[in-house]
Amino acid sequence: MNTIEATGILKQFANITALDHVDIAIPENTVYGLLGPNGAGKTTFIRIINQITAPDKGVILFNGSPLKQEDISGIGYLPEERGLYRKMKVGEQALYLARLKGMSRSDAMKKLKHWFEKFEIQAWWDKKVEELSKGMQQKVQFVTTVLHEPKLLIFDEPFSGFDPINANILKKEILELKKNGATIIFSTHNMSSVEEICDEITLINKAKVVLNGNVTEIKNQYKSNKYRFLLKGSLDGVDALIPQGCSALSHIQTDGISELILQSAGKRTTNLLLADMMTNFEIHGFQEVIPDMNEIFIKVVGEDNIPEME
Repeated sequence: MNTIEATGILKQFANITALDHVDIAIPENTVYGLLGPNGAGKTTFIRIINQITAPDKGVILFNGSPLKQEDISGIGYLPEERGLYRKMKVGEQALYLARLKGMSRSDAMKKLKHWFEKFEIQAWWDKKVEELSKGMQQKVQFVTTVLHEPKLLIFDEPFSGFDPINANILKKEILELKKNGATIIFSTHNMSSVEEICDEITLINKAKVVLNGNVTEIKNQYKSNKYRFLLKGSLDGVDALIPQGCSALSHIQTDGISELILQSAGKRTTNLLLADMMTNFEIHGFQEVIPDMNEIFIKVVGEDNIPEME
């Protein structure tokens, strides 16, 4: 069952095509990464799901039925551009936003108390939003986004403005929400976060889907027979000692254990490569080099669109 199933989504603004016949299927109870360089079309797709704008062509199904206005109550959206009223007190505003989502006052107060205690932000209740830092405001907006327990949550750059400790707290909460049954769309430039929490991804570039699938499967798809060896002793003359059909991409020589990155041509098995290496080297460590999502991003969309790492 897919929570979101988008087919043939086309969206144009004047002479600009923001989404060009995009197909995306987001399985229920997953953390789904929506990736791409600035201007690729990610935010347009998110706004269509939230019915802020409509597609020119195509269909979006929400839990198997055409997306409609009433479905908004089952969606929680944390946009990249924060939307809190700076002059309002934090508690007053959180309660107001909860009531807009259809929660009763008593239910909203009960759940706000739970989240404020969980994040240890009770002291912020009577502060004005403008008195809080960007990270503090973001914590409050995260709470108001998840408070009504929607089945679909959309987070657009949720870690922007957070220090590493608070970013990790938020990552744990996102995974806990998934554990409790939520489906999460996660849009970010932070590739390390993608690897930590995303089950599947779609990469959009120039309004088109250029890559999608399971994160682990994609990383394996882009591996290129590279291996890291830890070897005892000197690496002098290493090029003459490595197996035929292999090339040394880099090596760091030390007095004791040296590191060698090797690329193997053809379909030599791992066991055969190890056996060949052991004829000339004493091996103290070995692992296949799997590309990370940042490397794959660059490979697919090009050097000019390297994401801004946080």
